[in-house]
Amino acid sequence: MKKLTVIAFGGNALLRNNQKGTYQEQLENVMQTCKSLRQFYEQDYELVIGHGNGPQVGNVMLQHDAGEKQYGVAAMPMDLCVAETQGSIAYMIELGMRQVFHERGIDKPVISLVTQVVVDENDPAFQNPTKPVGPYYTREEVAHFQATVGGKYAEDPKGNGWRKVVPSPKPLEISNIDTVGELARSGKVVITCGGGGIPVIKGEFGIKGIEAVIDKDLASALAAVRLQADQFYILTDVPKVYINFKKENEQALDRITVDEAKRYLAAGHFTEGSMAPKIRAAIFYVENGGKECIITEAKSLEDPKGGTRIVPN
Repeated sequence: MKKLTVIAFGGNALLRNNQKGTYQEQLENVMQTCKSLRQFYEQDYELVIGHGNGPQVGNVMLQHDAGEKQYGVAAMPMDLCVAETQGSIAYMIELGMRQVFHERGIDKPVISLVTQVVVDENDPAFQNPTKPVGPYYTREEVAHFQATVGGKYAEDPKGNGWRKVVPSPKPLEISNIDTVGELARSGKVVITCGGGGIPVIKGEFGIKGIEAVIDKDLASALAAVRLQADQFYILTDVPKVYINFKKENEQALDRITVDEAKRYLAAGHFTEGSMAPKIRAAIFYVENGGKECIITEAKSLEDPKGGTRIVPN
């Protein structure tokens, strides 16, 4: 039986810190990331791909805001902005994967699913926004925004500036996850849970959207658990996970157990909006039946010793 791998594309797979976010920039980044998956499609793995949308959904929200102020076009709620970016980013990943397959003479369908993910409307995250979205700002720009339009902002731990933060509730249920599994097991590359999924809540009223952004790593981890994936990769912009990051005693981690990951997390080695959500996603996957989660950058995928492996105790 073929191995099924779930891969979560980080924001760096789409948009780099020094870029403006043009279509061409993002498409070129996606192409590079898709090419880096060579070991998976050459060995005929079954692939399910999730992706982030933090910069893109923030930019879409800005575009909606500007359209409303300048042209009177009604701004759309955040859940619809997530749906917009889910479709547009999946389109670019499809282009990337199809181009790679074309160049290598591989006949493999690629399918994108617009995916809703159920959250709890009483999740504490709605009272404590932590998920960064949109572009980076200076301290002065943030002070201006807070004085004029409000909102909560947090400083990027890597020193790139400040970003707006929004609620990030835990994903509870992925719509059509059985269909995702059926498609993947039949040899199709499936793109799903984009941007963590479109956040929805369930009740006597049925289903409706809610304004939030779900963490894409945790949503992808949930997909990996539900699909009983053999491997779960989280792609980011560093080759390994570090403790004492950017300090004199910085240390790269090659392989750690779940308990070790929890201890490092509790000790504050991993910051919110950066590595902490990835570590939580890895822990969730491994504690719920996963064999190992690998956190690394795309260009390190072919290195058998690359990345940080989180494994059972």
